[in-house]
Parts: sequence; C-alpha cells; structure tokens
Amino acid sequence: MSSRKKNEGKGFFASMSSGLSMFGNAMHRSVNGLLGYEGVEVINPEGGKEDAEEEAQRGRWKQEDRDSYWKMMQKYIGSDVTSMVTLPVLIFEPMTMLQKMAELMEYSYLLDQADECEDPYMRLVYASSWAISVYYAYQRTWKPFNPILGETYEMSNHGGITFISEQVSHHPPMSAGHAENEHFTYDVTSKLKTKFLGNSLDVYPVGRTRVTLKKDGVVLDLVPPPTKVNNLIFGRTWVDSPGEMVMTNLTTGDKVVLYFQPCGWFGAGRYEVDGYVYNAAEEPKILITGKWNESLSYQPCDIEGEPLPGTELKEVWHVADIPENDKFQYTHFAHKINSFDTAPRKLLASDSRLRPDRYALERGDLSKAGAEKSSLEERQRTEKRNREAKVHQFTPRWFDLTDEVTSTPWGDLEVYQYNSKYTQHRAAVDSSDSVNEVDVRSIEFNPWQYGNLSEE
Repeated sequence: MSSRKKNEGKGFFASMSSGLSMFGNAMHRSVNGLLGYEGVEVINPEGGKEDAEEEAQRGRWKQEDRDSYWKMMQKYIGSDVTSMVTLPVLIFEPMTMLQKMAELMEYSYLLDQADECEDPYMRLVYASSWAISVYYAYQRTWKPFNPILGETYEMSNHGGITFISEQVSHHPPMSAGHAENEHFTYDVTSKLKTKFLGNSLDVYPVGRTRVTLKKDGVVLDLVPPPTKVNNLIFGRTWVDSPGEMVMTNLTTGDKVVLYFQPCGWFGAGRYEVDGYVYNAAEEPKILITGKWNESLSYQPCDIEGEPLPGTELKEVWHVADIPENDKFQYTHFAHKINSFDTAPRKLLASDSRLRPDRYALERGDLSKAGAEKSSLEERQRTEKRNREAKVHQFTPRWFDLTDEVTSTPWGDLEVYQYNSKYTQHRAAVDSSDSVNEVDVRSIEFNPWQYGNLSEE
C-alpha cells in the first residue's frame, strides 16, 4: 500500500492533500478537435473549457509558423522525441541541458544545513526543500540545447562548490554530473524519456540522483515526478509536474514523500506541494507544505498527520528575487550559470558556454544561432562516422560506465560514476603558476577531446 493511501483520512493535512489532488484530476480536461486539428489539446491554466479556442490563438508562434510546425510534428505523436527531431532555434533558450543540471546548485545552502543538522527528520526537510527549489527554474518554457557528445559544463565560485557535467551518450541522450563542497557530494546520471502528444510533451526523468552528506556519511536518493509541458504549439506554453517526489535516506530508511498537485481549472492547485517526512516505520513526523514557485514551510506532526499542539509552521525556503521581464524567464542564478563569472581557470574547450549557437542566441542573432546549430549537428554526425570507421568506442573523460543498472519508475538506467579525474585536473590547473591568462571567449568550442589531458 502506498504511503498516500496509508494517510488518507488521518487528519486535516492528509484530507487537504487528497482533496486537492482529486479536484485537479477531475477538472484538468483536454479539448479535442479544436479548430479542425485532430488530436489537439489546449489547456488554459487560468480558465476553463470554454477558453480553449481563445487560448489557442495565443503563445509565441505566428499563425503561419504554428500551422507549419503542427504539420511537421504530427508524425511524431506518441514518440519519444528526445533526440530524433531537429527543432527550430526559435524555441530554444541560450543554455544547454548540462547547464540546466547545475541549476540545482542555486540553493545548495539547504544541503549545507542538512549536513550540519543533528535531527534526522529536519535533515530531510532541508534536503527535500533543496530538491523542490529548482522547480521555479524548471517552469521555463524554452528548450535547452541538447549537448554534443563529449560536451562539458564547469561551475565554480558558488557556495564553495566544484561542479562538472558531461554528455556521456548521444543515443540515448545521457548526461552525468558531480558537485562537491565541504558539506556534500552530489552525483547524477540523467536520461530523459519523452512522449510527444501533439500539443503537449510528457517528460519522464529516467535518472538516478544521490546526495551524500559528509558529516555522518548519510546517503539520500531522489526520485522526482514526471513533468508535462502544455500548449507547445497552440496557446501559451506552461509546465506542470503533477505526481510524487520521494527522497529516501538509504542509511536509515527515513523518507520524504511530497505531492505536486495537478493544475485544475482556473489554476486550482497549481504550484502546490505538500507531504510528510516519515520515519523508517512509515509514521509521519513532519508535514511540509507550500508552493514550488514561492516557498516551503514545515511543522512537526503527530502519528495522524495533525500538527503538534504548541508548534507553528516555519518557513524553510523562499524563492530568491528574480529579474523583471526577462526574455527567457531566467533567474539571476541562471544568468550567473551562463556567464564566465562562474567559470574556473583555464576553462575546458568542451564547455557549453563556448558553443557558438548558444552564444549567438544569447546575443539575439537567431539566424547565426540556427546556422551554428546545424553546423554543430553535422559535425557530430561526421565525427560519429569517423569514429565508427576506426572502430573507436567513445569513452567519457570524467565519468566511468559502471556495471550497475538501476530501476526507475520509467525504465532501467545504466549508471555512470564520477572517476575523480576532474578533481585532479582542476587541482593541477589551480596550483599552476604557468597558466596563461586568456580571454575565454576566444577559446574555440571543441567537445571532441577524447584523448589526453596533457594536450590542454
């Protein structure tokens, strides 16, 4: 029996959670046959069924572009389009998936607090709040660039963290990442699985995320909910992540189960998240509630899930101030990730910041961005043909493929493990007095560096 069923009827908080979810599921309906387009689903989160036709005329597409894009994409309905579709640069943001992985580090101070915390349940409050905090950034409706095989992203100068991510596979697209400071290590293997539904896209996070808190050696495992991108072509694009997030303390068996409420008509339930920290016996200890685009709060509870007398809700996380009217809906941290302010000394030539298509889009030159994107994709195909002709097996530089295959709710995943070579490389560069200061913008992007570190 799921934890949710165990808590139904156990008190006000559980009843509220269940009721909101049922309302959202009942009211979140699709509208088919709109404007003569078979299979079109348009959902206005701020309105009802009668608003669908008006909503369909909104969004970023001109009518002629919308019609042609719809005709092009119809053949992919029901397919996983993670890497099989060449998309126009118009829908992209000037960031890659490797950089987007680093956005989890914005509120890394919550992991620092989890590491310093003596209370095992509060430790999970801090850690799960960290996992929720990135969803404000994830609601952006622009698509990040798919990384080129061998591409990397490095980040430093934030919270004492060293961060490295690498594209370790092209088919299927897979990325691996590692971050570390004095309080924690973060390791992720990510493989997105998608299902294109015409005017929406379901995204399933087939990945493994592990956080190790250094003080006590506690290992936390995170399973996020799926995400749905609504109104891709018709209407204003918006993102929802209805479902369950589970963070488990693999050391003790304690866990957090948080429910992202689905958005119903007129925005009912949108952004809301609530749930409990449970002990190893699956008894609720702390309730957590809030909105993933605003803040989260917690309160100790009894075995029925009711707040303990004499306690009050306390805020644990609040979204940082954001830029006004930002073109790509970026946070200040997203801009920081894209800048060279977070780049280490002697940036790897494979770093995402150096991609010419990304840089051209950032400067607003869509024509150049599209041409550079096509050029990079063609170079990647050429590299693959050359590699296959030489019977050369691509091997990532900073991560090793393990024999471990982990099961996720959306399929099995081959696990990549950080091999510590980047730590050694970075230490050597940072301690060297012979590194010449260069304008990083002058470095030519080159992800095809399978060889030798001495060449850098």
